Amino acid sequence: MKEPTYRDVYDEGAARLGEAGIEEAELDARLLLEFVCGTDRNTLLAHGEREVSEEEYGRYSGFIERRAAHVPLQHLTGEQDFMGLTFLVNKDVLVPRQDTEVLVEEVMKHLHDGMRILDLCTGTGCVLLSLLHYSNDCEGVGVDLSERALAVARENQERLRSDRPEMKARFLEGDLFAGLEERFDMIVSNPPYIKTDVIDTLMPEVREHEPVMALDGGADGLVFYRRIAGDAGAYLNGGGMLFFEIGCEQAEDVRSIMEAAGFREVEVVKDFAGLDRVVYGSWFG
Repeated sequence: MKEPTYRDVYDEGAARLGEAGIEEAELDARLLLEFVCGTDRNTLLAHGEREVSEEEYGRYSGFIERRAAHVPLQHLTGEQDFMGLTFLVNKDVLVPRQDTEVLVEEVMKHLHDGMRILDLCTGTGCVLLSLLHYSNDCEGVGVDLSERALAVARENQERLRSDRPEMKARFLEGDLFAGLEERFDMIVSNPPYIKTDVIDTLMPEVREHEPVMALDGGADGLVFYRRIAGDAGAYLNGGGMLFFEIGCEQAEDVRSIMEAAGFREVEVVKDFAGLDRVVYGSWFG
């Protein structure tokens, strides 16, 4: 019996995901097929008649069914691109979002050679490792309460060391600043900021497959902003800066929290969609 063509298999996958209510059914079907077959985005257009082996078809069908059950695409492929780099992801970490690239890009505008960076709630390590990858002679510490998340971060560090063997990063298990005695030039954090009672309303890919501890920001979503801003001054050098990613409706609350904690020159930065996404300020002691 003749093997199915690449185009036919893609059409079947896209239809199945569409029936399951997957928002980007066609994109996800294509990406999964490329992942299974080791192909690229041009294959569908230029080589749609390519035959798909029985083994490839079986693997692809299995992935499609799991994606139809709302398992995140990144959990199936095990990877997510972020800031032009590829990061390992799994169920123990929050999948890096494009919105968080705004946080990294804003920090980079103020980052100078030789600075020391603290990344709180580091997760995959994508923020800290991206900053170190695109800077010179900087060093950093990533802290997370989850040892499983830190295992992912450390593996990401090893993967990136092939390009930047001199990269200086340490990943520590801890509750924010607990156990730290160092000072830093920059503190950056994408903390949990979803209100507790909102988590059950999130899309199933998030609420059922990503770690709740990386999402839950307490009753008003601001618990971690208060804790971090309130203690950050003791860990910043004079003139040091604190950067937060925020939910799009939290800018004024987080600005007020930072100013009440003694931060000055507090600014709000919008994301690519024009929504408030980053709040940062300076510490002068």
